[in-house]
Amino acid sequence: MRRRRIAVWLGGALALAVAGFGLAAWRPALAPGGPGPGETAPEQVRRGAVLASLGYCASCHTAEGGQPYAGGRGIGTPFGTIHATNITPDPETGLGRYSLPAFTRAMRAGVDREGRHLYPAFPYTHYAGLTDSDVAALYAFVMTRAPVRAEAPANALPFPLSWRPLVAGWKLLFFRAPAIPADPRRDADWHRGAYLAEALSHCGACHTPRNLLGAEVAGRAYAGGEADGWWAPPLARSSPAPLPWSEDALARYLAEWDPQRGGAAGPMRPVVDAHRTVPAGEIRALAAYVATLYGPGPAGSRTGPVDREPPGDDPALARGAATYAGACAVCHESGGGAAGGVPYTTPSLGHRTTLRAPDPRNLILVLRDGIAPREHAPGPIMPAFGTTLTPAQMTDLAAYLRARFSPDGPWPDLAGTVRGLMREAPAPGARAEARP
Repeated sequence: MRRRRIAVWLGGALALAVAGFGLAAWRPALAPGGPGPGETAPEQVRRGAVLASLGYCASCHTAEGGQPYAGGRGIGTPFGTIHATNITPDPETGLGRYSLPAFTRAMRAGVDREGRHLYPAFPYTHYAGLTDSDVAALYAFVMTRAPVRAEAPANALPFPLSWRPLVAGWKLLFFRAPAIPADPRRDADWHRGAYLAEALSHCGACHTPRNLLGAEVAGRAYAGGEADGWWAPPLARSSPAPLPWSEDALARYLAEWDPQRGGAAGPMRPVVDAHRTVPAGEIRALAAYVATLYGPGPAGSRTGPVDREPPGDDPALARGAATYAGACAVCHESGGGAAGGVPYTTPSLGHRTTLRAPDPRNLILVLRDGIAPREHAPGPIMPAFGTTLTPAQMTDLAAYLRARFSPDGPWPDLAGTVRGLMREAPAPGARAEARP
């Protein structure tokens, strides 16, 4: 009898807990609606276009070869693939039935119009810091895009992660609106940059490490992270960059190219491309704030550029040197574009943070897929060696580059990393896309 009473009490407690969680997770559906009078005024739309570029909306919500903002792009996470949704004003598959309040709730609380919790691959953890006026301008912009009927593919998440109410529990544990820094010693540009970096441009979403449940580790902000299988370098004193990042250098990098440090590849490339459509003052403000994240003076781990020929008695490094001489040196030994060498090259590969990274993924991905400029526009270009070099040749080349241009030791399990990434290579002839 006593055991039965205990079982009844435990069952009741469990039922109450489940009911309590259900109540906490429940969000009401909002009535269908659309833009009200004046909510899509031309000046609002123009402002929203700039904000959408600073938030890099198109880079996630446009599939390769798809219509702008029509969704469908798969975003890789450690838990599975989440597909970006259609944010055109199509009433059936997009946001055509969203009122401004429904749009605001999605942006700031991560809950869609029907009351479903959104996965934090959508960075509402940062967008929660957006101002009312910026949310309204973004709404005006997306609601005036060309409607596209396009249903996003189903997410590829295992159970129970595919059960959306669990996201409510994740939010209770980790979701806090970002605190936008304020410093009376700083000027207006710095404060604008702080707002952009922490909220709209959500820099920490890539450049901050995450815990086992996918939340940013608040105590390690900007200490480096992951993005689409690429290493996102620290934007802090722990940066291994061989050259210090000044405000001017960051502004050049974020706009297109810095002659000493180079330009962006991989997930950062669409970010830089989006900056082409925003006023230069916004880029300068973002650079002003990010430059201060590195702290005053040179970082303790930074030892300056390195360029030294490794010992010639290592057969693997000798083979890598031969590959470098045949495939790379004609551009990378030209002295850099600023010195009259090949345009969009730096004075030395020793200036690039990639070769000082804790693992070789970024280097291997660039070697494998190459770099292509925007269509009909000048920019950095590098051939893709994924179909011309064998995994062994790629390994030897990467080992040589690390030994010559970095003071750090060899990368661990370089050959295994190369083999894994070569197996994932795009089909021959396919143009690799740098995505966030």
